[in-house]
Amino acid sequence: MTTKVAVVGASGRMGQLFSRIVEETEGFELFAQIGSSGDLSAMIGADLTVDVTIPAVSHSIVDFALSNDIPVLVGTSGWSADRIRVLERRLVDSPELGAVIIPNFSVGSVLASSFAAMAARFYDSIEIVEAHHATKIDSPSGTSVRTAELIAASRGALGPVSAPHTDQRARGQQAASVPIHSLRLQGVVAKQDVILGGVGEVLTISHDTLAPSAYEAGIAIALRAATQARGVIVGLDKLIDLNAGSGER
Repeated sequence: MTTKVAVVGASGRMGQLFSRIVEETEGFELFAQIGSSGDLSAMIGADLTVDVTIPAVSHSIVDFALSNDIPVLVGTSGWSADRIRVLERRLVDSPELGAVIIPNFSVGSVLASSFAAMAARFYDSIEIVEAHHATKIDSPSGTSVRTAELIAASRGALGPVSAPHTDQRARGQQAASVPIHSLRLQGVVAKQDVILGGVGEVLTISHDTLAPSAYEAGIAIALRAATQARGVIVGLDKLIDLNAGSGER
């Protein structure tokens, strides 16, 4: 069976990448390519909608797709925890539908965020520095917010991280109590450092995306998972086995 995919945001760098991978992946067919402000009715008839647009329009695209019984794969930043909870409540009445939200399609980035969450139980001082290309319009990045949320969940009863002087603008924007500092620079694709400070030591967990090809493996994984998803799934980490010890992928 072939899965027909509508890509919204098709003219952007991620939209072009998605379109190519859909065309190259067995079992998938590129059904429609729609601009961020294009006619959404063009997705009707698709088996899956991919949203790689901008935060300002992402919600309406997801709403349109689900209203037409089309599951969605979201690669757009800006889906806060509150927004995701609203989506979860909506899908309670549509158990046959799924929405997969992926802040970052890089397997390496997902591993780095997971390592940071693991280490967060051992350090109270934690901050994130993330950098993206100059044309990225939102900050902090969805990846850094997701990392902060994973850190907070891992710490559990330990409570929020130690983040003094957060009333000062130069101290970054807090997400789940973790200060995030965003850089937008020419020459950068994507980079994230999670810096954990302890007594007499500093641990830095760093990931660099050097080219968009880093996203290809994660996109393929997410496409296959989205066709079977039910309810809301957040993060590529939910789609890969991070605990496997057999060496298999």
